[in-house]
Amino acid sequence: MQLADDDGVGAPRSEMRLMRIEGMTKPRRLLLRLSLGTTLLVPLGAGITLDGVDHRPYMASAYATETAARLRESIRAGAIVHGDLEAGFGRARLTPTIDAPHDDPSRGQFRSMPLAGFGSRDGKPATGTHDDLEVKAVAFRVADQLGVMVGADALIIPPEVTEAVMHRVESELHLSRQQVYLSATHSHSSLGGWGEGRVAESFAGGFQPGVRVWFADRIVAAIAESLGDLTPAEFGQGRFDAREFVRNRLVQERGTVDPEFSFVVLKQAGGRIGVLGSYAAHATVLPAAVMQFSADYPGVWQRAVESATGGIAVFLAGGVGSHGPVTPTRGFEGAQLMGDGLARQLLDQLPNVPLSRQVAFGTFGLAVSLPELNVRVSDGIRLRPWLAAHLVPAKTRTYLQAFRLQDAVWVSTPCDFSGELALGIKDFLRARTGRQAVITSFNGDYVGYVVLPRYYHMDGYEPRTMSFFGPTVPDYFDDLIRRMALHMASR
Repeated sequence: MQLADDDGVGAPRSEMRLMRIEGMTKPRRLLLRLSLGTTLLVPLGAGITLDGVDHRPYMASAYATETAARLRESIRAGAIVHGDLEAGFGRARLTPTIDAPHDDPSRGQFRSMPLAGFGSRDGKPATGTHDDLEVKAVAFRVADQLGVMVGADALIIPPEVTEAVMHRVESELHLSRQQVYLSATHSHSSLGGWGEGRVAESFAGGFQPGVRVWFADRIVAAIAESLGDLTPAEFGQGRFDAREFVRNRLVQERGTVDPEFSFVVLKQAGGRIGVLGSYAAHATVLPAAVMQFSADYPGVWQRAVESATGGIAVFLAGGVGSHGPVTPTRGFEGAQLMGDGLARQLLDQLPNVPLSRQVAFGTFGLAVSLPELNVRVSDGIRLRPWLAAHLVPAKTRTYLQAFRLQDAVWVSTPCDFSGELALGIKDFLRARTGRQAVITSFNGDYVGYVVLPRYYHMDGYEPRTMSFFGPTVPDYFDDLIRRMALHMASR
């Protein structure tokens, strides 16, 4: 299949090309200006603003020690139950109404709203809607265990939105954070305006507080509907190889790709079908020139599956770090071809998937302490964390999560997680337990890109601009995920 030449779809020409692909030129320019400016500072000034990149091993660090203690406590308290399944489905329209006379976030009405995904759009407002954005939820209940998996047609689930969601979900629906598994399709043509600060606003447009209100309300509405829809159901799962639609966009043929499309199928007692699907290709078939709201190829996949089954289809972005889509053409035509192609392969699989009422199910959450910010101005030189915090939100903690779904462990991550790292985790869990692992991104927080450590010294968008927390994070996350997944799979 020939590669199309466009943002995130065509074969990359260089590391600089990859930076332009994502459109994150503004924060990169800020770093370069800071780098040039510091060459003019006196040595004392440079010492105040700059430091060496922290390459100290994570194993003996305070942040890793704190997290390891929490992990041990969570493992002791965690439980996997086996029993009859109940499942429920929910959905809520996320598409905002634009060109309204005034902003009314509670009704999703806005005078204007930017798209999130490409900094080269310079925060320009969306011109309309090509296809609707939605938030969808699937609720699982087995014995006394309850959890909900949520997919949103959005670039990410911003942490401020997650905070607002959980405030309501905990008080109104009585769910804890570890019971709510969040993800997004990673569409680069979805609603923006939710980010505050230089980096966030460079790729999501100018900050509009009301967007967070609308976004959070839609997630809560989908979750609530799924809980109200709980009914006896059967469960099945599978995966297929779809390597024709994905490539390694960072190092091309020198790297590997995760070709698996993983899915879960649910059939309620009344016959209604629900499908969860996850795949590792970036949702960037639509280029930055597109100024309409769209869910890109995941939206096409969802609509095709729903049309064929009469049910609900939910897409969760997989390990999209370093993984781009492959299509024969660009734009909406390319998104249609890719989404339809993945849907056909899934629909061919569904009749042969065995279904069962009996399911193993459990939820697991882990607060993860983080190292200091390592925002770099060159390969070995970083901004002091106090200065980096003016560009990237400083965090001391993030979150990792896992759901056990029969013979698979689904793990959610707070980043663009590397599809190559995901391959190693999948092979590890399969070899140790015979069970499958599925790794998804954008779980309600965001700590940048987490790519293979050997790429850290490369220039470019993923390893340099967007590796916010330094070179130890990939191995650190990989270690934690393996331990979490092994615990969840071994019961």
